[in-house]
Amino acid sequence: MTRIILFSILIWLFSSSLIAQNALQSQIFNARDRVMPALVHVEPVIQIFTRGEKQHTVVTGSGVIFSKEGYVLTNHHVAANATKVWCTLSTKERITATVVGSDPSTDIAVLKLNLEELENEEIPFAELGNSDSLEVGQIVLALGSPLGLSRSVSMGVVSSIDRYFPNRGSMVSPYNLWIQTDAAINPGNSGGPLINLFGDVIGINARAVFFAENLGFAIPVNLVREVAEEIIEGSSVKRAWIGLEFQQIKDLKEYLGKDDFHGVLVSHVTENSPAEKAGIKSGDVIQHIGKEKINVVYEEDLPTLRKIIAALPVGKKTGWKIWRNQKSMDVKVSAIEEPFKDDPEYEASEWGLVVKGLSWHIFQMQSLPDYNGVYVSSVKPSGPADESSIRNGDVIRKINDKVVTSDQEFKSLYETLIAKDGGLIYLELVRNGHPYFAVIKPGAGS
Repeated sequence: MTRIILFSILIWLFSSSLIAQNALQSQIFNARDRVMPALVHVEPVIQIFTRGEKQHTVVTGSGVIFSKEGYVLTNHHVAANATKVWCTLSTKERITATVVGSDPSTDIAVLKLNLEELENEEIPFAELGNSDSLEVGQIVLALGSPLGLSRSVSMGVVSSIDRYFPNRGSMVSPYNLWIQTDAAINPGNSGGPLINLFGDVIGINARAVFFAENLGFAIPVNLVREVAEEIIEGSSVKRAWIGLEFQQIKDLKEYLGKDDFHGVLVSHVTENSPAEKAGIKSGDVIQHIGKEKINVVYEEDLPTLRKIIAALPVGKKTGWKIWRNQKSMDVKVSAIEEPFKDDPEYEASEWGLVVKGLSWHIFQMQSLPDYNGVYVSSVKPSGPADESSIRNGDVIRKINDKVVTSDQEFKSLYETLIAKDGGLIYLELVRNGHPYFAVIKPGAGS
């Protein structure tokens, strides 16, 4: 009798396990079928310059259609500087798309499919979910084109919902808290959707750690939606900037022994920035920005603070409360629009060089006193710039005594001068943090 009971229990457990497995399998199939039709294999044609010579290369990535109008989400590092974008849909139809805009600070880009190239302009699209509802351990699927293998699916769990990375190398993401997952994400998956078992997009796959086993990262869809909407409205994301770098107050709070102490520690103040002009110093603790109470105890709190600053009204003074030398004090800060852009390179072929706008990294490295100038990214051997000893990494600050305020100003000055077809060109530059002067003779060199 005991054997019969045990045997019955084993059969019940086995049957229950099969039922559970079949239920999970059905959920996976349903989620896949909801999103796979909206999956896009993305092949941007990227313009690059090598030794001053223009070249084109094709890269591969992924994307997901998220509207009936044909808007596609992908990564900035996939679509940036693309001169043409090919998209292969789930139907295997290959059409072109335009880059609506992209945001390097969050690694988000939006494409627009040229639907007129399709026989049927009605296309499937995926639903964007709510990444705030994610939990550690939740099962997710990563869709995309790993290593160019289109329409691939991998499964894993959410390992973390608030992974933070300091700005290092190419991992520049000041506004991101990343979803970490062990679902396999490889080169080519970038821009593809991370979905839950309901078939909702809860993240955009972006990065993986090489030489690690299934250690991938996705951008939370709530941040993606916010950035994408702004790109569609205006082709770019505009943010306020004040010139501060920050550090969490965990250690300071423990040192002071004050449980109710709050704020964020100022670790660096940029020279001539709005913050410096307002009198903020390194070592200050920012406790309120306007009516917002600031409390950055851990690094994971930094993106929220940066979003508060990015949303400040440009050109208008905002009241800040800071803590300095055991005392509270009030300051007024007038934010400016973020001066650093990630625009495509511009080829000044008559001068034999290629330039682009200043990045935060170049601004810091060259110790520039303000945000004027363009960065020389490539010099053609034996061209006029090369003959004038201009090098990669130089910053052009003035042309014929006129200040180069941006890459657009450089382009305007350059086109005006080559149209006149005359005379020497006098350049004031910064090299390794020091002034340098050069004279370009158009037509010089081979």
